[in-house]
Amino acid sequence: MSNSIWSKLWNNFEEYILIGLFSIVAPLMLLQIIMRYIFGNSLSWSEELARYIFLWLIWLGASYGVKRSRHIRIEIIKGKLSKKGNCIIEIIVILICIGFCVFMVLKGSELVSMIFELRQTSAALRLPMGYPYMSVPVGCSLMIIRYIEKIYETIKEMRSIEMAGGVQ
Repeated sequence: MSNSIWSKLWNNFEEYILIGLFSIVAPLMLLQIIMRYIFGNSLSWSEELARYIFLWLIWLGASYGVKRSRHIRIEIIKGKLSKKGNCIIEIIVILICIGFCVFMVLKGSELVSMIFELRQTSAALRLPMGYPYMSVPVGCSLMIIRYIEKIYETIKEMRSIEMAGGVQ
């Protein structure tokens, strides 16, 4: 495969998975609605599976939010600093976010490991419960990678500001 294919795959990684998961959960929930309200009998496994898919959607969606810079933020200081100052604040904020994500990866991995060791399974699907919980360390690991990309972009922006004539 060429480099551009890998680049496109990586740049759209979360979107591909999110679309795939959503294309599973939407018909699954429609099936559940039809079964419950038309036939008067709900499927226990469909609710459980939808819940676990939603966990993955949430944590992969959080990584997508980092990639697209869509997380909520307070920018009261941003208007009062120079462009270079904003870049420095941005890097500090990103490092704090990375610290939180590292904590979540470590603690989430411990929890997943413990759940797999205990061989806990879900009620309806008999699915090992480690898989739904694995969404936290996987999603936070992807967020760390996306935050590192943001630091790289911010450093490039700082360098271009410096080359353009210093503090702006």
